[in-house]
Amino acid sequence: MEWPNYVDEYEKLVTRMSTPRVMIDNAGCSDATRLMIDSARKHGILLEAVQVLTDLNLSIKKAYICSDGRWFMDVFHVTDSNGNKLPDESVLGYIEQSLETVHYGRSKSIEGLTALELTGTDRVGLLSEVFAVLSSLGCSVVDAKMWTHNGRIASLIHVKDDDSGSPIEDSHKLKMIEGMLRNVLKGDNDIRSAKTSVSLAVTHTERRLHQMMFADRDYERKPIINTCDDSPVVSVQNYLEKDYSVVNIQCKDRNKLLFDVVCTLTDMGYVVFHATVDTSQDRASLEFFIRHMDGTPISSEAEKQRVILCLQAAIKRRASQGVRLELCAPDRKGLLADVTRTFRENGLNVTRAEISTSSDTALNIFYVTDSIGNPADPKIIESIRQKIGLNKLKVKELPSMYHQKVENDKPTMSTGGAMLLSIGSMVRRNLYNLGLINSYS
Repeated sequence: MEWPNYVDEYEKLVTRMSTPRVMIDNAGCSDATRLMIDSARKHGILLEAVQVLTDLNLSIKKAYICSDGRWFMDVFHVTDSNGNKLPDESVLGYIEQSLETVHYGRSKSIEGLTALELTGTDRVGLLSEVFAVLSSLGCSVVDAKMWTHNGRIASLIHVKDDDSGSPIEDSHKLKMIEGMLRNVLKGDNDIRSAKTSVSLAVTHTERRLHQMMFADRDYERKPIINTCDDSPVVSVQNYLEKDYSVVNIQCKDRNKLLFDVVCTLTDMGYVVFHATVDTSQDRASLEFFIRHMDGTPISSEAEKQRVILCLQAAIKRRASQGVRLELCAPDRKGLLADVTRTFRENGLNVTRAEISTSSDTALNIFYVTDSIGNPADPKIIESIRQKIGLNKLKVKELPSMYHQKVENDKPTMSTGGAMLLSIGSMVRRNLYNLGLINSYS
């Protein structure tokens, strides 16, 4: 491991002691790779581990988490993006290297860029206006992520100066950018304050988006558009014998689900001591034993309801609404402004976006609906593809609202049953970790 120059010998020792140890087992599980991580316990270590796995585009199918005492131990059953086991043991070294980088915060991918944070009221064409302003001010968008939820928008955009290719550091220009973007975000009827700011961008991008929407209190707003997607079912109970609060979540499975939940619990000041995650087909069941950082459980009914609302919001923010369109084209000045203007002129609303550039090529993902949140007309999609280029803009995924699926009805678990399951899960986990049973499912 290479150490930055500013790290002294004592910090090196502490880092070696706290750096997670990783073991990979490809033989013990028929349909996934078993990944075991253990380290000294510290606040946020679970989030750091899950963050690394999701950044490596691994899908977590099962997880068993235990962090009582001074030690942290996790077992993850993971697959690659295609649902296959990890290909070979060389992945271990890459995962270990990635886990070590959590000690140093800033991602290499954002060095040399200026980070802009935006929150405001969502509306059709807003993203188009944002990119048009940045283009007119000589800002090139290198990387960006945008989420919408309950009528609000949050976006983290990394830009550089068009001419010099350097970060934008001129204070006068930065104030001009912030002011113009704030005016765009406010629009004509914004009853809540839009916010724009230049960020140090030391926080993981998707974690920062969660923090921005949480600070904007999107979880308190009623959804403007009701889709036919399943809403997550969240319950919170107190297990007073052990001073835990138990959070149970039943929802549709998707990529990065565990990250979104753990991120929210961590940023709300809760510590996860035990947890189980199990997925079957397209359903996910998650259970967390949590406490406040001072060691106490949730103390009031109002706090329970707030946790439920915040977790539901965190799960739904990333839920993909609309048709997934992928743009792969040579990067050029004004490309994003032109593409998103075409969406706006054809009545499409962007509900989520991921913007990136690689070797002068734009690699962008957009989820789009019509202006009121319904599925976009396929004829309009094809018309837009004709204008932008059939080989450049491709339809990669249709939303679930295009397909009527019959869901299996599952009996609702009573409070007593849920608590018994919680206690049983913890007992089986301890037996598994002690090596007294061969599998835990």
